[in-house]
Amino acid sequence: MSKMKQRTQLRGVLMLLVTALIWGISFVSQSVGMEKVEGFTFNGIRTLMGAMVLLPFILVRDKINEKAMGPEQIAQRKRTTKKTIICGIGLGVVFFIASSLQQFAFNYSTSGKIAFITAMYMFFVPLIGLFLKKRVSAVTWGCVGLGFIGLYFLCIDSSGLGAINKGDILAFACAIGFAVHILLIERFAPDVDGTKLSCVQFFVSGIISCVAMFIFETPKLAEIGSAMVPLLYSGVLSCGVAYTLQIIGQQYTEATVASLLMSMESVFAVLAAAVILHELLTGREILGCVIMFAAIIISQIAEMRPRKVQICTGGEEMND
Repeated sequence: MSKMKQRTQLRGVLMLLVTALIWGISFVSQSVGMEKVEGFTFNGIRTLMGAMVLLPFILVRDKINEKAMGPEQIAQRKRTTKKTIICGIGLGVVFFIASSLQQFAFNYSTSGKIAFITAMYMFFVPLIGLFLKKRVSAVTWGCVGLGFIGLYFLCIDSSGLGAINKGDILAFACAIGFAVHILLIERFAPDVDGTKLSCVQFFVSGIISCVAMFIFETPKLAEIGSAMVPLLYSGVLSCGVAYTLQIIGQQYTEATVASLLMSMESVFAVLAAAVILHELLTGREILGCVIMFAAIIISQIAEMRPRKVQICTGGEEMND
């Protein structure tokens, strides 16, 4: 593997780990916010916040870049923007469904179980990928399985599993939704503007959420005001920053490995609860964190290992 390719992959890994860190902390803010406002209200406001954070940056960046562009480059950017909007609409619908399912799961299940079940997207990504004829190496499958075990120790208390409830079912459906979201990003991101794609998906998801908010809920300014801190964090950082980093980071990282990296949000969620809410880690949770980190490290070592490819014309082998 070339040094340039290694550097770009490392860039993607770092972006996705920062994404997981922001999401992990956001898990605390989502839980707190859900105690003050209803699900569609919370998601609608935070996603529109994310879009509004990105929009000024996009407008200023495009204005600056346009000065150095020729007519053909400007025409090409317009074509790319049109494709970005089309892809962003589809991505926004999927994001609305997945994030709404997760948000409403807090009404019925515990945070730990929701975190565990949601992070199962790291299993669904390669599974759905099989139907799309995407090959996944045995090492990566092993790392997914190891990560799954780590998540179990991290999030689930064996004495409190209990019966499956409505929240668990919602979180399970949410995991499938985010798996589809990750695969769609892998498909769209290389051919579009990542920041614009993120912005469009938030506008679409936010508009749909706000329509649902006025139909199914009764939003009150006082309640929204009381939830402003978790809304700001979830909107500006979780949406505006983290989901944009996800889209850009996935340009350099294969979807299955990306899902494994982003599932670290559960580890960071537990650590955030320990730091912010002063909740001490148990031995079981520490073990889960160690297993998760091991899965990440093994997957990255496997990705960076030089692989031999066959040259069709000469039958010789060389390192890629």
